[in-house]
Amino acid sequence: MRAVVTVVGKDRPGIIARVSTLLYENEINILDISQTVMTDDIFTMIMLVDMRSSSVGEVGEKLLKLSDEIGMSIHLQNEELFNSMHRI
Repeated sequence: MRAVVTVVGKDRPGIIARVSTLLYENEINILDISQTVMTDDIFTMIMLVDMRSSSVGEVGEKLLKLSDEIGMSIHLQNEELFNSMHRI
């Protein structure tokens, strides 16, 4: 299964490292990644990931815990759900 990870918050060093390390530790492959720092140091990142070896529920809980630790908004959604919600 493929999923989309979104990260938004105040820019600081180590955001990509923390999120990608958590994904690596859960055998999740990053298929695509896009990130930018907008005005006023707002960091945004979207990752397309391969979750076939991992539990969405477990990883979602770990990402929620990480979001609290680093003060960022982190969400995990099934790719099909993400696409249907963001279709123009």
